[in-house]
Amino acid sequence: MLSPQRFRDARHTKYDFVAHVLVRCPKCSGIAHVIPAGSAAAGEAFSLFAQRRLVCRACGLTRQAAGGLRLFRGTGEAVDPYFGLPLWLQSETRHGWLWAYNPEHLGLIRQFVQASLREQAPWDAKVRRMTVIARLPTWIKSAKNRAEVLRAVERIQASLAN
Repeated sequence: MLSPQRFRDARHTKYDFVAHVLVRCPKCSGIAHVIPAGSAAAGEAFSLFAQRRLVCRACGLTRQAAGGLRLFRGTGEAVDPYFGLPLWLQSETRHGWLWAYNPEHLGLIRQFVQASLREQAPWDAKVRRMTVIARLPTWIKSAKNRAEVLRAVERIQASLAN
């Protein structure tokens, strides 16, 4: 008999995933990358408010964004926190939008949804209610929607191969 797949919340927050964000290029509608600009890209300490650069490898578009951060909190199509461009890794389901900033963020969501045994952060943890997993919508956490959410994750994952 196989043991149930277990997921332990590693207490990642949204801020752990905004260093590299995949967005839709405003010029060619391909995959563009939002990355730290200048010396921050060379290995300096990561800062949420450092300048960011938009780079599209398909059409060559580059743009600079001044420091600043606006995390997506709404409903509908999600946007990146620096340029306000639509995220590449997102898909609409009948319950709402499933989105991720980058493949690592999507992988964390996939691990959580696949697991039949889900362990939360300890009750006395400082960031218990602020983790990415704790802040997921209820419809994503619901076991009855597991198959639909995993299909959406697969659609999103397939968009990276194109």
